[in-house]
Amino acid sequence: MGAVDGLAMYDETKRSQQAINVEDYAPLVKRIAHHMMMRMPACVQVEDLIQAGMIGLLEAAQKYDASRGASFETYAGIRIRGAIVDEMRRGDWAPRSVHRNSRRVQEAISVVEGRTGRDATDQEVAEELGVELDEYFTMLKDAASSRLFSFEEAFGDDDSRLGSEGTSMAFISPLDGLQRESLKQSLAQAISQLPEREKLVLALYYDEELNLKEIGQIIGVSESRVSQIHSQAALRLRTRMASWTDNEG
Repeated sequence: MGAVDGLAMYDETKRSQQAINVEDYAPLVKRIAHHMMMRMPACVQVEDLIQAGMIGLLEAAQKYDASRGASFETYAGIRIRGAIVDEMRRGDWAPRSVHRNSRRVQEAISVVEGRTGRDATDQEVAEELGVELDEYFTMLKDAASSRLFSFEEAFGDDDSRLGSEGTSMAFISPLDGLQRESLKQSLAQAISQLPEREKLVLALYYDEELNLKEIGQIIGVSESRVSQIHSQAALRLRTRMASWTDNEG
C-alpha cells in the first residue's frame, strides 16, 4: 500500500510540473531583475539580469516538487534570485580602484565613528577621505556595483541553493547552523543601530522589495540618492561587522 501511495504522489508531482507554464512567470523574473539592479554597475543592462533570472525560472520549473508544500511562485522566486546572485558572483565588473576606494570609505567611517562615538555623516566621511562631497557620492555609486555587501550572499538565498547543489540541509553541521544564526543576529543588531533613513531604505528594499524609484518617492529623494544611501548603509554595516567579513572565503 505504501508503494502505491508513493507512486501516486510521484505521478501527482509530475502532473504539477507539467502544468507549470513558464511564460506565466516571466513578469516575476522582470520584477526581481529590476529590483536587484541596485547592486549592478551602469554598464550592465537589466536584460542581462532577466536572462540570468530566466535560467533560474527554467531550473525551478524542472526541479519544483509540489509535495514539499511551497507554492511554485515562492520556490521560483528563490531560484530566480539565486541565479542572478550567481551571475553577480561570476562577473566582477568593478575595477580594482572601486574596491580600493570602497575599503577607504569603510576605514574612514570607522575612524570617524570611533572618534565621535556616533554615526558618521556624509560630510564627515568626505572630509576624512580628503575629497569633495560630490566625489564621495561618486565613490558610493561605484561601490553599489562592487558586491561589497549582499544580504543574499550573507544568508538570504544560500538556503535555497543548498538543495540545488544536491546537498541536503540535513548535512549542515550544528556548528554551521549556530554560526549562521549568530550572523543573522549580529546583522539584525547592526541594522537596528543604523541611522533612521538608512534603516528605512534597507527595510523598503529588502523587506518590501521596492525598487529605487519607488523608495525615492516614499522618502522624497532621487533614485541616485537612494542608491547612495543604500551604499553607505552597506559600507557602514560592513565596517561594523568586520569580525565576520574579515573571515569570508
